[in-house]
This record gives sequence, C-alpha cells and structure tokens, in this order.
Amino acid sequence: MKSDSLKAGAQNAPHRALYHALGMTEEEINRPLVGIVSSYNEIVPGHMNIDKIVDAVRMGVAMAGGTPIVFPAIAVCDGIAMGHTGMKYSLVTRDLIADSTEAMAMAHGFDALVMVPNCDKNVPGLLMAAARLNVPTVFVSGGPMLAGRIDGKKTSFSSISEAVGEFNAGKITEEKLREYECKTCPTCGSCSGMYTANSMNCLTEALGMGLKGNGTIPAVYSARIELAKHAGMKVMELLEKNIRPRDIMTEEALMNALTVDMALGCSTNSMLHLPAIAHECGVEINLDIANKISEKTPNLCHLAPAGRTYIEELDEAGGVYAVMNELDKKGLLNTDCITVTGKTVGENIKNCINLNHEVIRPIENPYSETGGIAVLRGNLAPEGSVVKRSAVLPAMLVHEGPARVFECEEDAQAAINAGKINPGDVVVIRYEGPKGGPGMREMLNPTSAIMGMGLGNSVALITDGRFSGATRGACVGHITPEAASGGLIGVVNEGDIISINIPENKIELKVPQDELDERMKNFTPKKKELTGYLKRYAEMVSGGASGAILN
Repeated sequence: MKSDSLKAGAQNAPHRALYHALGMTEEEINRPLVGIVSSYNEIVPGHMNIDKIVDAVRMGVAMAGGTPIVFPAIAVCDGIAMGHTGMKYSLVTRDLIADSTEAMAMAHGFDALVMVPNCDKNVPGLLMAAARLNVPTVFVSGGPMLAGRIDGKKTSFSSISEAVGEFNAGKITEEKLREYECKTCPTCGSCSGMYTANSMNCLTEALGMGLKGNGTIPAVYSARIELAKHAGMKVMELLEKNIRPRDIMTEEALMNALTVDMALGCSTNSMLHLPAIAHECGVEINLDIANKISEKTPNLCHLAPAGRTYIEELDEAGGVYAVMNELDKKGLLNTDCITVTGKTVGENIKNCINLNHEVIRPIENPYSETGGIAVLRGNLAPEGSVVKRSAVLPAMLVHEGPARVFECEEDAQAAINAGKINPGDVVVIRYEGPKGGPGMREMLNPTSAIMGMGLGNSVALITDGRFSGATRGACVGHITPEAASGGLIGVVNEGDIISINIPENKIELKVPQDELDERMKNFTPKKKELTGYLKRYAEMVSGGASGAILN
C-alpha cells in the first residue's frame, strides 16, 4: 500500500504516534487509508447535504475494510456569486481545488480517494486532481435539486433569473416575483436543469469516474445515500484491482464524454472543463475535435433551460446510461473503456433502456442531427467561440445586427434594464475573459434579462466571458482571443455589423479588412489594477479556447 511508506516499520513510529493522536486504533492504521474529499459547506445549496453523503461514503469504506479520513475542498455558489465581483472568483477556484487536493493527498499518502463534489467548479477541479494523483478514485456527487412548481409548471433557477427581467419590463407583479423567489429552488442540491453542475456530474458518469445515477439521482432521495455507500465500497475494489483514474480517463473515454455532452445538451462550460481535465490526463481536446463530434452526434435531450424537462425526469427515464445506450445503437461510443464499476462502458449500459421517449429522444428521432453545443469561428473568434445551440430559438440560429458595445457586464446590464437595447441588436460584452475579467465571469443576469424582457427572439449577445448553464438564447461566449489578449473583439465599435450563423459555425465582424487593420494597429488592450490571487491568475491563465488552464 502507498500509505505503508508513512506507517510501516520502526522509522515511521513518529507518524503512527500522530495517527494515535487522531484516536486511530492499530487496526485502523493497518488498513488502507482512504481520503474522502468533502465539498460540504453551509453557503452552497448544492453542498448543504454533502455531510450526509460523506457519512455514507465513510460507512461504505469501513464496511469494505478501509479506514476513511475526511478532508475538505472549497466551493463557490455561482448563483450567489452572479452579477458582482464575486463571480470573478468562481472559475479560478477550479485550479485552487485541484492544487489543494493534490497537496493534501500527496502530503498524507492516501491509498485511494472518494471525491464528493457537487457544483460547477469543484467537479472538474477534483477530476483534474484525480488525474494528477492517479490513485484509485471514485466520484459521488451531492445530487441535483428537485424542480420548483409555480402555477402548475415546473421551474428552475433560470426561471427566477428571467422573472427579474419580466418584472423590470412590467410583465409580472412584485408579488409574482416574490413567489418565484420562494418556490423556484425548493430543495438542496445542484440547480435542477442541465446547468454546469449537473452537466459535469452527468459527464463524470460518461467518463467512467462515477457510478450509475451519480449525475441524476436527486439530492433528497434516499437512493443518493445508498449510492454513496456503494461508492465507498467500490473504491476498495478499485484499490484491490489497482484501477486508477488515468486507466479510466483515456482519450477514448474523453471522446465518450464529449459525445454524451452533445447528446445531453450540456452547459457550454463543459467546453472549458473537459479540455482542462484532458490536459491533466495528457490528452488534447480542442474546439475542432468538439465540432467534429457535434457534427455526428444527435441531440437527444432538451432539459432546462433548453426545454421543459428536468434532471429528476432524466433520472426517471433511465439516466445517463440510457442516453449512452441510445448513442451506442449508432456506434457513437467506445464501449471497451474501463470504468469505476470495474466493468466496461458496454457492460454498464447493456440493459439500461430509455423509459421515456419525450425526455430522451430515441436515436432515430432526435431533436437535431447535430449536438447541443456548437463552436463558431471567424474573424471575430479565430481561435473559437462556443454557443449552446440546443437552447437557441430557431429564429436566432442566423442573425445579423448592429453591435452595442460594453466594457463590462454591469454596463450591459444597466442598459438592458433601462430599455436601451433594441430588437436586432448584438450586445457585445468584453474584458470579461479569463485574463481580462479576470476569471471569465458568467453572464446569466444579462442573458436572463434579455429573455425576460421579450427580446430573446431578436437580440444576440456575445462575450469573451462565459455563460451560466442556466443561460438560453443566441448567446456566444468564450470569444478567443479575448480583448485583454489583443483580440478583435477589443476594437468592435458601436454600430458595427456582426453576423452570427450557428448552422455554418461562423461569427464575423463585417467591417472592411483595411479598416480592421488600422484599428488593430492602434489598439492597446486595457489593463486592470489587480492584487492577490486574481493578479497571479491573470498572469498564468490561457485563453477560453484551450480550457482556461494555468500555464
């Protein structure tokens, strides 16, 4: 065992003395030491139940003959951080989580790990750490929130965000807004649609790093506790068989995850996180690969915000494995990949049938023949940009209009709220990229305001920042190069015509080339005065097209 280097032999008596100081018996010291990485805190709704999940994992590890030892990981609630300086600290935590988990695990010589994340950045952060550490590891998330209900219809976090826009436009009363506020998020768990947290938890299943149901069993269901116990037991089996994360997260497994991503219609943030996870595994995923997979992968699910179904319904319909089973009918997956079950993908999904053809479309009758995410290129984004195609209204798949240019999210939000955005406009928000933000803020508030005010069928929004998984509409993010790195988005002028053609994967600034050359010659990107972690992050981070990894 790896931990024997810390606890076996006379030379390690000082270490054993400290284990005894923890109250460990000799029996516990002599067993495999299993680290349980707990993302529990009392500020993130998706994490408030993780203490119970951790207790269940501890029991599973102990039942299977291991010694469970818990240590923490941080997590930011993107919803609470949204729309203010706090959002600059969301994406940046992904790397803090990976680094600190690596430090804790290496310092204490754990034989195996169980990761217990739930929300947007700590799922990919812990997957990155798992790849670096490469000791037997299983993931079990805190689970998704149940949908809310208002006027007999299900709701999710995007519902309250858009309700603010409706209120500002005079479409609903303050009392109705209050009802949305109180009923939209009725339980603990990661928000109930196919937003980033649930996207990454579902993709953890597709990667082979989580057990069946990891992405879909609701947080408040007792089945989630059972799943956590099984995760604790399963990691001991992986330890015995010496199955490690980089045995599982191979290039083929990552391609499987991208394929499932397209079929589910996951958050555009997956196009930041999957390349970063792949990088830690020694595999390259670029946006060209993503587009090639999207071109051949049908979109089978329209979960909120793209549609009116929710994660709880995906679970009832058979979950991620049922989606994978549909994809396998056309040979779109590598079914020989090993997983944390100890079995292959093919063995895992063999009998997982689609139980609801409205929630999961059969492969013969998809929502579209192409995937839920599209990568757009052109002079405005030569290195790429990303849009959640499945959540764009048909009328906005092709759009051309005048640019309305803003140097930050707050300025754009103020203009939208004041009714200064007109049908046909293309809202441009720049200096919000990984370097320029820094931290690549999500833009849920302006996108929700556009939808709530009834402009979703006529207004597009583009940014070198990114979007919440709750965003819907013609919203193109991750414009690379970003303004702060000298990208063309930095010289867009008010009134310039911008053309977006999602079916053709194009985004263009329609200004004569000689004029663009002149603008770029005279362009000096703006710089912000930064301190602390954000300063260091801005100096090290790569562009959005490569996953905003730290160099």
